[in-house]
Amino acid sequence: MAENTLKVGSNEMELVDFRIFKQEDKEVYEGIYGINVSKVREIIRLQPLTDLPGTPEFIEGIFDLRGVVLPVVNLAKWMGIVEPEGVEKNSRIIVTEFNNVLIGFIVHEAKRIRRINWADIDPSSFISNSGSIDGSKITGVTKIEDDNVLLILDLESVVQDLGLYSPDVDNIPEKLENFSGLALVLDDSATARKIVKDALHKMGFHVIEAIDGQDGLEKLEDLYEAHGEKLSEKLKIIISDVEMPRMDGFHFAAKTKEDARFKTIPIVFNSSISDHFSENRGKEAGGEAYLVKFQASTFYNEIARVVRAHIK
Repeated sequence: MAENTLKVGSNEMELVDFRIFKQEDKEVYEGIYGINVSKVREIIRLQPLTDLPGTPEFIEGIFDLRGVVLPVVNLAKWMGIVEPEGVEKNSRIIVTEFNNVLIGFIVHEAKRIRRINWADIDPSSFISNSGSIDGSKITGVTKIEDDNVLLILDLESVVQDLGLYSPDVDNIPEKLENFSGLALVLDDSATARKIVKDALHKMGFHVIEAIDGQDGLEKLEDLYEAHGEKLSEKLKIIISDVEMPRMDGFHFAAKTKEDARFKTIPIVFNSSISDHFSENRGKEAGGEAYLVKFQASTFYNEIARVVRAHIK
């Protein structure tokens, strides 16, 4: 493995650092934002776009990328930002893929790739708003050079709000197996936790929730204190997101599999990142399966398969 490649369990992520400029009272301000490299297909120059009548103003249009038609969202317009004149000359389209959906986002400048430790990323729960952007659309914040702050945008929620993607939660198999016991769910998104929790309840599990990898380890310690060596019989499965502040899912899994008390408990990753590299990293970290959020039929079938294998 190359030295510059992210190692499984390193608790690091790589971000595309991009900028959105806004004009207020003749002054131009620079907003610093980021998105996980794993969700970025490519970054290209601004392309001629075809208008889509009847869509919101911030959906700039569509274009053909090597035979695939992509919708393009203007992030500045979505944020309600007044754009300074001349930003078009450096504007780029960040072509993203998550939840198996391709979407382009117009940004004013794409700066660099940053490698950041998840431990240095603070959750966004303390943010009520940031300028014109709803704080709920920010998944985390981290300090960079010159005391600047980089905001990690939750582009999935943006896309979901626009109606360009909605999770499949209703495609339930006709014969749904009924299990018992505990399931531990890790996700920093309350919405994502609820979707997974509801699905697991339908399968018969009692669900314990954790907001990130660090919280997940603490929950495991609490469970071991309550159940001792019988924990692996009680806790049938762990379902973990990948992107989480403080400790990501891969690092959580690596630490769990290193602990003799927890290493036999199966872990399934449930992430919006839909690239094969992340799927392979999930297997290297010890995951029994890697699922893309949220496809109900696949979720039920894979969870049932993994739990059956565990309880044999």
